[in-house]
Amino acid sequence: MGLEMGMITIDCADPQRLAEFWKAALEVEVLGDYGEFVMLAGSASGGPRLGLQRVPEARAGKNRVHVDFGAPDREAEVRRLVGLGAVEQGTHAQSGLEWTVLADPEGNVFCVAGLGAH
Repeated sequence: MGLEMGMITIDCADPQRLAEFWKAALEVEVLGDYGEFVMLAGSASGGPRLGLQRVPEARAGKNRVHVDFGAPDREAEVRRLVGLGAVEQGTHAQSGLEWTVLADPEGNVFCVAGLGAH
């Protein structure tokens, strides 16, 4: 297959402000700031880049797509992300999987599971 995941883009009101959160959360650098669009580097392990794109409308309702992350210590990672400005929305378990739902500073939902569980 020739298709690869290159970048995930999140619509937002203030890409520069949101970039500060995601830059710290993912421990990556800004590759480019184009005013209406900020691109962050992919993770050291080769994950996709993250784009933050200014849109005029506010987010409404639940995200139709969200990103799932994994961490060796889910609870510690959730505490770190909350300290950076994320809002914890709940922890769920099903069929041996456990994950925490969070929202970034603009309300975009994402999940953190134990590494290997996502």
